[in-house]
Amino acid sequence: MSPLTETIFFVFGLVALGYVSGWTGLLKTSIGDALTAFAVAIAVPMLLFRTLIEADFEGAAPLSLWASYFVAVAVAWACGQFISQKIFGRDGRAGVVGGVSAAFSNLVLLGLPLVQGVFGRPGLEVLSLIVAVHLPTMMATSIALFEWANRGSSESAGILAAILDFLKKLVSNPLIVGILAALIWRLTGFEMPSLGMRFVDALANAAGPLALFAMGLSLRRMGISGNVKAGLALSAVKLFVMPLVALGAVLVIGLPPLAAMVVVTAASLPAGVNPYLIATRFGTGQALASNVMTISTLVAAASSFLWLAVAQRLFG
Repeated sequence: MSPLTETIFFVFGLVALGYVSGWTGLLKTSIGDALTAFAVAIAVPMLLFRTLIEADFEGAAPLSLWASYFVAVAVAWACGQFISQKIFGRDGRAGVVGGVSAAFSNLVLLGLPLVQGVFGRPGLEVLSLIVAVHLPTMMATSIALFEWANRGSSESAGILAAILDFLKKLVSNPLIVGILAALIWRLTGFEMPSLGMRFVDALANAAGPLALFAMGLSLRRMGISGNVKAGLALSAVKLFVMPLVALGAVLVIGLPPLAAMVVVTAASLPAGVNPYLIATRFGTGQALASNVMTISTLVAAASSFLWLAVAQRLFG
């Protein structure tokens, strides 16, 4: 078995174990929420903190990296919103949910362990640069588009209130806190004490397996409901259109091989839970976002392998 195949089986196998644990009743599916909360609030921020304080960013070109990835995001979002509104007849607000569902990769719970397993620490450092701006960009865009869709209605909170709410959530988000803490620590030039590093390592090392298992339990709870056709269409955009655009972008921009492979891999990932949380926050499209997350994750074991193989063939 090739290292790539083994990594894919291991990563998605942990997701499957979480799902089976919920399906058989071995664990209550509500435990998935608790495990996810711990992973997102403690373990993953520690992983990002460790990665960023130890990373060597000499020669890194984050603007080119971000441009390559977010071109793919923009195309997938536009396709998802068009499909939701024009083909399935949803309103503007649900169209925003469709757009974000088709463009919001699961970079944290699935992407970090997958990229670390395939590309090691150098790949994790590249992905961390995307993660650092991904959530703020996607959340800010979602809020702006929802406000545009609600313009003139009684449901509009107003752009100033939306911005203040966004900033409040941003500065209190554990992932952002972990990233900012790492950047501040790098600026001080201090060396991490050995005891402190042991605490960081203990929690960071648990992030990958815990996040993947928790994701499987959450998938069992969310399931598939409502308009499945829309979920299938948006999943196709997420898993095939977005990585294809990312592949074209990295070729045109001329990213270094490792960065190019990470961008294509990140774009090929299934939708995460954040589109569902966004849909819940704005009270529309929850079933749509849940369907895209579940369907795209089920298919991603095969599609991500395909895109990883293509990226390694072209750039490896």
